[in-house]
Amino acid sequence: MSRYLQSECTERRRLVLRGLVVLSKDPLMAKRMCSLSQSLLELLGDADGELVGMTLCVFTNVLQNKDVLTSSTTYPKLAEALLTLFENDNSHVQVLSLELFLKMMQLIEDEGGKPLMKILSQSLLPLFFHCHEEEEHVVKASREALHCAVRFLKKTDLQQALDTEKLWNFAECLLAEDRSRVVEHVHQALPYLQSPQEPLREAAIRFLGMAGQSLRGQQEELQLICEGLDAPRNNASMSWTDTEIQPQFANRAEEVGSSFGFRESVSQEHCQETLKRTPHPNIAGASGTADAGHT
Repeated sequence: MSRYLQSECTERRRLVLRGLVVLSKDPLMAKRMCSLSQSLLELLGDADGELVGMTLCVFTNVLQNKDVLTSSTTYPKLAEALLTLFENDNSHVQVLSLELFLKMMQLIEDEGGKPLMKILSQSLLPLFFHCHEEEEHVVKASREALHCAVRFLKKTDLQQALDTEKLWNFAECLLAEDRSRVVEHVHQALPYLQSPQEPLREAAIRFLGMAGQSLRGQQEELQLICEGLDAPRNNASMSWTDTEIQPQFANRAEEVGSSFGFRESVSQEHCQETLKRTPHPNIAGASGTADAGHT
């Protein structure tokens, strides 16, 4: 099976995965599939959405058996792969990855799950942003995963903020909780300014404005925020729906800039180079597949 999963023939990989989806529902077969973990993990990075979706289904079926999970060292690597898939252009893949992320947390929550702590901390802001998606199924799965991650991390203040059902209370608490991580949050938020979804761009604008208040006096970091906000309003590739949101980019950039001493707008070339240097998941995605997530 491992050999066929690594085949260069896409149809052959699909055929094997269809069989594994069925076989993995049997607990005994699920245990035996642990030997395929590495091959399956590699498939999660494939460009074929159908293939990735079936791979997620196999992992979901396998992890129904708690013994399989606790006897394996796969889940930290799986969690990292899922974090990337939250940004997939295909909404079905997004939902499957979010639901698997949630299932994994629920299975190991009682055991502490130390290897997952760092990854779960990194997942909080992406999960928050995906609560603003246009696709309702993605929103629901993101909210459930965010609640579970906060509970898993034992973040009392963040849990209380989520319980109010006012999402932006959560964002305020996240920024206030650890001032040393605000710059990290800024780097995570910047790519969402390039998202094909208007609600995600609006959420990123608002969050970066809040982060700017927390970075008062840190000139280099504030310059990064201004550059990030300035770039999209000059982006000719943005659709006509941006005629209303682009003034928000401009206003927020000028607001942050004037508040902290930046009087001149940075160049578009400088903005794009800054964003390229910023590590981030592939939020924007390929233009040819972006529309698939909206169906």
